Amino acid sequence: MNLAPTLLVAAATAVVTATATGLFVTPRLDARKKRISEAHTARDTFGTHLMTVLATCSLLEQTPIDDPAWRPVLRDRIKGERERWLQQLDDATRWMVDNVAVYAGSWPLQRHKDFAVSYAASVRGVVLSEREEATKRALLLGLTTPVQRQFFGFWWTRARHFTSDQGSFAATLARLNSEEPPAP
Repeated sequence: MNLAPTLLVAAATAVVTATATGLFVTPRLDARKKRISEAHTARDTFGTHLMTVLATCSLLEQTPIDDPAWRPVLRDRIKGERERWLQQLDDATRWMVDNVAVYAGSWPLQRHKDFAVSYAASVRGVVLSEREEATKRALLLGLTTPVQRQFFGFWWTRARHFTSDQGSFAATLARLNSEEPPAP
């Protein structure tokens, strides 16, 4: 019994298989891994920006624009903080619009993709609009709260509030679209 040819065929098969896997399969798997990782990172960043919108709107709502008891230095500091918070809203909504293809495209259902795209475009439009700050805050909260719960809430919360969140989002969009723009 001659073992050498069998071992030689086994070794050649192993070399060919390893080479083919290294040349054709591994690069595809690495590219897929990178795309999946980028999509999940974008989803996480989207969630962070949603929370930024909610928290910033809350901060703006809780902090008065002016108080007669304030000294000029405090008044200037509060004004600076409010401007910084408004800039955070601008930055968060800009990122959401700029990266919507990455994070929205990562969800398997078309309704989730459409929901994310509609949200990103709507909140960016609100931030860019000439509406009063209080109106912008109300619209941003009305749009962001259901989106945050549907994309990042616990599964039982999503399921329980799905219909009401969709209705709330649609009602806020209808309000947004029915408002007259301010006269020039």
